Amino acid sequence: MYIRDDVYADYLRFLNGREPLEVTQFSGDYVRRDVVDMVLAQQALALGGFKKSFTYRPGNISFRHSNLLEQGKLLLSFDSYWYEDAKAKADKFFISDAVIRRGEYFAGIFYAPDNLAVARITGLSELRELSAVSTSRWRTDWQTLASLGLKHVMNEPVWASQAQMVNRQWVDFMLMPLMPSLNNEFRLDEIVLVAHPNLVVQFDGSRHFVVSRLHPDGERAFKALQSGLKQLRARGTIRLAYEQAGFIPDLKRYRVLNPIAPQKNSPE
Repeated sequence: MYIRDDVYADYLRFLNGREPLEVTQFSGDYVRRDVVDMVLAQQALALGGFKKSFTYRPGNISFRHSNLLEQGKLLLSFDSYWYEDAKAKADKFFISDAVIRRGEYFAGIFYAPDNLAVARITGLSELRELSAVSTSRWRTDWQTLASLGLKHVMNEPVWASQAQMVNRQWVDFMLMPLMPSLNNEFRLDEIVLVAHPNLVVQFDGSRHFVVSRLHPDGERAFKALQSGLKQLRARGTIRLAYEQAGFIPDLKRYRVLNPIAPQKNSPE
């Protein structure tokens, strides 16, 4: 299983010697959206009866990860996908029920600590004077930034390069999940980014796990995953996990710059 190196490091720190199936509380140090995804996926697979174990290869993972899934060389992604991204490859992926439902995804506005232009904003009109970075390959991220009416959005396909561009203030900010257990600070090598203390952006989409249709164990793993996710959802575990991790924030503390409108028939 290929995992981005910083995510894998925080995953191991969060587990602190535990097995993923032993986790019942998702608060504490090093927990973040990616880590919650990893733990919930493994719990769901086990509940559904899929007993194979995984070995990990951490590194600077980018779109090679998606290519391996499409080719059947990788069973599934422990990092959930936006529905729009997964749907575009529905001929190659099984798509799970939503783990993060529409309206539950809020992103922090991350910037270099000494970038006062971002630190001082109080509303959407001031944000629109700034620049951001993402990649058009992430449809929901790209559409969200486009809808904000920013001065400029840079298209950079490599995630680590995005963070470096913000760190060096070549662009003003990027959107990432909040990380309250890390004081909403992102650190990777010499990169240090912080989240705006009271403003967030809401994404209009849901997130799902994907399983390769071409992998020999793909169909069996998908059935187990779906069964396990239904059990976790019925117990209230999924929503609680993301709330405890601070990914679904306390909206008494944060102001949403772009609240989404209600919509019927969104994928669950």
